[in-house]
Amino acid sequence: MTVEEPIRLGRVMTEEGHYRLVQFVGLSAAGDDRANAQVQPVLGDMFGDLQPFGEALPLSTVRLLPPVVPGKIVAVASNFRDHAAEMGRDLPEEPRLFLKPNTAVIGDGESIRIPLDVGRVDYEAELGVVIGRTLIDATPEEAMEGVLGYTCVNDVTARALQKKDGVFGRAKGFDTFCPLGPWIVTGLDPSNLRIRTWVGEELRQDGSTASMVFDVPTLISFISKVMTLVPGDVISTGTPAGVGPLTANATVKIQIEGIGQLTNDVVPRASQAAADEASALGDST
Repeated sequence: MTVEEPIRLGRVMTEEGHYRLVQFVGLSAAGDDRANAQVQPVLGDMFGDLQPFGEALPLSTVRLLPPVVPGKIVAVASNFRDHAAEMGRDLPEEPRLFLKPNTAVIGDGESIRIPLDVGRVDYEAELGVVIGRTLIDATPEEAMEGVLGYTCVNDVTARALQKKDGVFGRAKGFDTFCPLGPWIVTGLDPSNLRIRTWVGEELRQDGSTASMVFDVPTLISFISKVMTLVPGDVISTGTPAGVGPLTANATVKIQIEGIGQLTNDVVPRASQAAADEASALGDST
């Protein structure tokens, strides 16, 4: 597989409230040292030609947004051998697909909001594949030509509801249940990337994409024969062993080799009545 020099792309909001498509520069190869990083605004289409414009800004002065707003998020169940074993499932003969709504997407630094009375909610660290061009009935080789790049995904799951419903739509579809970011990295070889998750300071997941049942080219090809993939779609490729619960006031960090770290706090989601009351109090002051 031909691998080009990685470029990090994403979206930010400036201190003045302006949205910008940017290239991230000055990051370490691992993408985890942000101290001296900058964002260079670019003109054009993320899926086409990009040209730098204006002055670069310190990364510390902007707010990271989800690097892409997907038209759809296609996720894959039981795609790591060790995770299938820990969940007591047989290895699939074909990829098992489900969809997450794009309303579940949040960016790095935003809060995962745990709904009331849903029981256990789990983290699931996953490699996200961002599609860069339309793919229909693609071969595995053609599929890789349609990849823009890769990002980190947390496939947050209300585990008790997943078991209760027997299907994934509700359990994985709540608002904020798809943290995505911190950026998109082009030019990576996805065949053997280390994936780790920390909750607080405790390492909970430590796996590799080499343990996938179906590799990235196979997944993209298979999905493109089921549904058309268009630029901006994200494929969440499955999680390694070590999934576990999130609790309010925790911080979950997902790090994928060559990409960087996606960090989100966990908070309880206030009821609509409480939110309305808080809003009313704010209006009266």
